Amino acid sequence: MADTWATTVSTNSVSTRAGFEWWSSMVAEAVIPVSIRCDHIDSFAGEAASLQLAQTQVSAFRFSPMSARRTPTHIRRADPESYFLFLVHDGPIGLEQRRNNTLLRAGDMALFDSSHPLACEFKGTEQPPRVTLIRLPRTALPLPSDRTDELVATLLPARTGSGALLASYLTGLREQAPHCDEAELLRLGSVGFDLATAFLATRIEATAGLPSDTRRQVLLARIHAFIDRNLGDPRLTPAHIAAHHHISVRTLHQLFRTEANTVAATIRRRRLERCRADLADPRQRSRPIGALAARWGFLAAAEFSKAFRAAHGMTPTEFRHEAARRAQDAPEHN
Repeated sequence: MADTWATTVSTNSVSTRAGFEWWSSMVAEAVIPVSIRCDHIDSFAGEAASLQLAQTQVSAFRFSPMSARRTPTHIRRADPESYFLFLVHDGPIGLEQRRNNTLLRAGDMALFDSSHPLACEFKGTEQPPRVTLIRLPRTALPLPSDRTDELVATLLPARTGSGALLASYLTGLREQAPHCDEAELLRLGSVGFDLATAFLATRIEATAGLPSDTRRQVLLARIHAFIDRNLGDPRLTPAHIAAHHHISVRTLHQLFRTEANTVAATIRRRRLERCRADLADPRQRSRPIGALAARWGFLAAAEFSKAFRAAHGMTPTEFRHEAARRAQDAPEHN
């Protein structure tokens, strides 16, 4: 399907001299109004992509080093009354708000509030600053605002637990969104909002007060991530997944009642997707099909061949030959 990132823009669309001014206007519209300063305005470059999802919006930015200030004047001009939780891909980035300040590096996360003044320094070193933001409207966030306010401009751990899960979601969303239909995008948006809510709730120790549906969505997201990480393990079964997450097999199956596939079907489909990608990969053309299948948990060749044919309408061997033929023919059409 077409690229589902609703807006993808860059300074390449305007002249070099107008790029910085255009970027400032774009940020004001896509995020919040701020005053931006840059030491090298004439060579400023930036790129932004944005995706509108259920309950939230996710935006990704890459740009030249700069600083940003949001003042009471900016707030009066426009205030979406939202928190913005962001993941740093390349830094360092300095953030100051509500008497808190922190220095963020690649892999870190932090929160800022649109309703209060802030200062941000996007320094950049070997790579231009790059961040991904998720917007969390105050009215939709089921957390006490006074406790959430304490988290702004503080370093939020993103390498373990719910932080790592949220970081993985934000990192992978742009890659996966173009392959999702509308229903999947709605679920992705809900999952992202729930993950962010649960992550912040953990930081303020308010998880007991989260809506039951939010806790359910977070658990489902953890289970899906666990499945993806362990597809190559032949022991990956509903019983194994349930035991790892300290729930019963019955509860696991109940969680998947609203999903497109059962637990077992989800595992099989994702394993077949990985095998399909390997079979189409010219770098693995000499690797035996049985070895590719075993890599993703299919230990019985006959079982794999039957499942692959049911899913793709041809045997693994036929698919590999077809993929190789398409790869050979491709240059003739360029």
